[in-house]
Amino acid sequence: MMGTGNSGFSEAGLRRLRAVLGRHVDSGKIPGLVALVGRGEETHVEALGTMRHDGGAPMRRDTIFRMASTSKPLTVAPVMILLDECRLRLDDLVEQWLPELADRQVLKRPDSPLDDTVPARRPITVRDLLTSTFGLGMDLTAMSYPIMGKVFELELTGHGGPVPGPDEWMRRLGTLPLMHQPGEHWQYHISIDVLGVLVARVTGRPFEEFLRERVLDPLGMKDTGLHVPADKIDRLPPSYAPDPETGEFTVWDEAEGGLYSQPREFQSAANDVASTVDDYHAYFRMLLNGGMHGGERILSRPAVELMTTNRLTPEQNAARTAMARDSVHVGFGQGQQGGWGIGMAVRTYRGDYAPIGQFGWDGGTGTTAYADPHNQLTGILLTQVGLSVPDPARLIHDFWTTLYQAIDN
Repeated sequence: MMGTGNSGFSEAGLRRLRAVLGRHVDSGKIPGLVALVGRGEETHVEALGTMRHDGGAPMRRDTIFRMASTSKPLTVAPVMILLDECRLRLDDLVEQWLPELADRQVLKRPDSPLDDTVPARRPITVRDLLTSTFGLGMDLTAMSYPIMGKVFELELTGHGGPVPGPDEWMRRLGTLPLMHQPGEHWQYHISIDVLGVLVARVTGRPFEEFLRERVLDPLGMKDTGLHVPADKIDRLPPSYAPDPETGEFTVWDEAEGGLYSQPREFQSAANDVASTVDDYHAYFRMLLNGGMHGGERILSRPAVELMTTNRLTPEQNAARTAMARDSVHVGFGQGQQGGWGIGMAVRTYRGDYAPIGQFGWDGGTGTTAYADPHNQLTGILLTQVGLSVPDPARLIHDFWTTLYQAIDN
């Protein structure tokens, strides 16, 4: 464990980190980035490159980025608050708030036709949603299965396009069978959006409003939300999804008039946060501090421990291992850490330079944020280049490899 360090990072290590990040920007494949590394009281930020691929305004420390799936570790906090306050219990049946999920049918096999089902063996619980094991989700190993086609057809993944409001979204979800029996199988993404709807229904308020009052405002996360207000939209770069064949920069989402320029009908807890490195640092530091921020308690210590330690049995985790194996082209994250807590990955074995216990997640828009209790370390790297090409994944990998070498014990 680290001692009473004033020593956070070595000067030489930080120089190397900056050089490695700079190399990616100079290559022309990453127009710009903002990186933050924090350890104890020491924080360093690098803002390199430009907002647009063809130049324009420079990246700044307060540039706002689309977090994509890096939203997930943040947006589960409101559910943990409701658990802390006994307004929800881990083994409560969700159907009292989400009647659309009562009396589920389950596919006989994940690749079965949608009408080839058996009844669910038991109802879905809050615990099933928190551990992403309620029976339905994104599955990169199952993209050709009828159920996955239907999930996309019904616009249940919240990626881009028009997404119905929460009640209609839940109604559509309720028309589908589950892929797996509740509690048996980890599956990605959809459970986090269901949790967002659950929070709204338990509190009787829009998800973002409760998130802001109980998490964002107390942490001073003034530039974080599920859309970007007009007076800040100039701080949001375009989001690129480069052509996988040619690498040509293609705009996936423009700032002005784009997906984040106004509140959406469906507030996707899984996908829709926009934020800055300093705001995310405040959140992850709170987790490292066992739920405290300054003198104020945001989450209980046991709630933080529940979120940031592995929640999956080996059987439940088999799906994550398969997803990692079948999506190695993604190049980071997906399942390589071993475990999953609540809304985030948790390292249960040492597969790279990061130690056991590191927690956080990555996003398809080229974002990454993890904290490491062993070294009291936070790292956040935000770009505007999506993972349609390998370059941002390689950058993320190099960021973590170099950051861990910069630790000055």
